[in-house]
Amino acid sequence: MPRWVADHVAAAAAAALLAELDTWPKPGLVSHVDSGSHADMNASTFEVSAAAITPFYGHLTGAGADGSGMDRLREIGLDAERAMLAATGGVNTHRGAIFGLGLLCAAAGAAWSGTARAGRHWRANVLGAIVRERWGQAIQRGPIPLRSHGADALRRFGAGGARAQAAAGFPHAIEFGLPALRLGRRLAPSDPEAARVQGFFALLASMEDTNLLYRGGAAGLRYAQEEAAGFLRQGGVEQAEWRERAAAVHRAFVARNLSPGGCADLLAITLFLDALEAHS
Repeated sequence: MPRWVADHVAAAAAAALLAELDTWPKPGLVSHVDSGSHADMNASTFEVSAAAITPFYGHLTGAGADGSGMDRLREIGLDAERAMLAATGGVNTHRGAIFGLGLLCAAAGAAWSGTARAGRHWRANVLGAIVRERWGQAIQRGPIPLRSHGADALRRFGAGGARAQAAAGFPHAIEFGLPALRLGRRLAPSDPEAARVQGFFALLASMEDTNLLYRGGAAGLRYAQEEAAGFLRQGGVEQAEWRERAAAVHRAFVARNLSPGGCADLLAITLFLDALEAHS
């Protein structure tokens, strides 16, 4: 696989991370406006983290092209995590994004190599299917971290979290995130941020986010989903005062210390899939 292909995929992953960061209002989450429900990180923390992990997305693309199994992908992912922690002073900014976007980078490499039946197509459903078919079983069988918000939610609530999303080929990004992102572009064609907000709220309304479960329990998750669904029912970003309405939801999440980090990762994944599909 030519080096430029891996560089292109890695750049698309980095751009997706930065676009997610630059999206506001995004209830409870860090953005260029504020730190949401987080006292230990801000936009600069995420920027240095994204720069540190970008080369590893290229390595994962190459590993996918080489037909690597999950063990090799995990090795690269752990190297990326170490680089992230070194850059942020030990703050976990992008562990979920290393996992999810990393798998899709590997899928993009596999599709390019021609070893997958998809050939060189980077359509979202094709990349999701490659992740599910090549690595899904290994993802499900993999070790569960003893100290992670997702693992805690899995033990307490039986929630599948990022692992289940990945093993299934990221269905929420494909079935909810992408359609909502593209709807947002039609509703607000001159405002790219509006489209991203529409995509985020669609993910938030539909997803069992383990970070919400960890911080707010089942009641916190239900509250978050209901607020997101209400925003969408009222017209989403087609509302004249949509930004004010979304900002009010954001402030309410901060007051309740809620942070839907899994939805943030899925928004980045949605943006990545959208960008790659445009070049397929």
